Amino acid sequence: MTTRLTQQFAFLQEIDKLKGILRATAINDGSRPENSGEHSWHIAMYAMVLADQAGSEVEITRVIKMLLIHDIVEIDAGDAPIHSQFDTADQDAKEQRAADRIFNLLPEDQSKEFRALWDEFEAAITPDAIFGKAIDRVQPLLLNLANDGSSWKQYDVRLAQIDSRIGEKVNKGAPWVWAYIREKIKPWFAARGLD
Repeated sequence: MTTRLTQQFAFLQEIDKLKGILRATAINDGSRPENSGEHSWHIAMYAMVLADQAGSEVEITRVIKMLLIHDIVEIDAGDAPIHSQFDTADQDAKEQRAADRIFNLLPEDQSKEFRALWDEFEAAITPDAIFGKAIDRVQPLLLNLANDGSSWKQYDVRLAQIDSRIGEKVNKGAPWVWAYIREKIKPWFAARGLD
């Protein structure tokens, strides 16, 4: 039991580093960037609150678990903002190495369980992962709307980019949520001639 606790606490101490990974999106008031630890907690809450928007085949507890661990790899791989230019193959390789290292800090049973959840989320094939991916994309939209488009401005984002890079995934996993959110963000882009 001592070895198991040592491994569990090593993992828990390691993932504290997620609080130091800054994201492109600022928090609601625009005063500072959100960190990945805050993001993971916030989207887990999104999933819990928006569970009634998920399909009947979605197990929301599994989705919450996925959302809590999905960005842990950023400790080693860093955040790759969705509207920035980066080598996706290189980023994927970094994330795979990070997943190997970080999840292997846990006892074997938990390591396998957490890694399987992370892999499922990344593949985005199951109903749980599809809904999770949708929810992961919603929160930055609302933060940008609240903080006058901080990262949209930084990356010169147009509504068409939102539709293709974000809208398709959100619509696939939570169509009512996408219809609602798109109507909320559309005026921001229209007012700036970016629609």
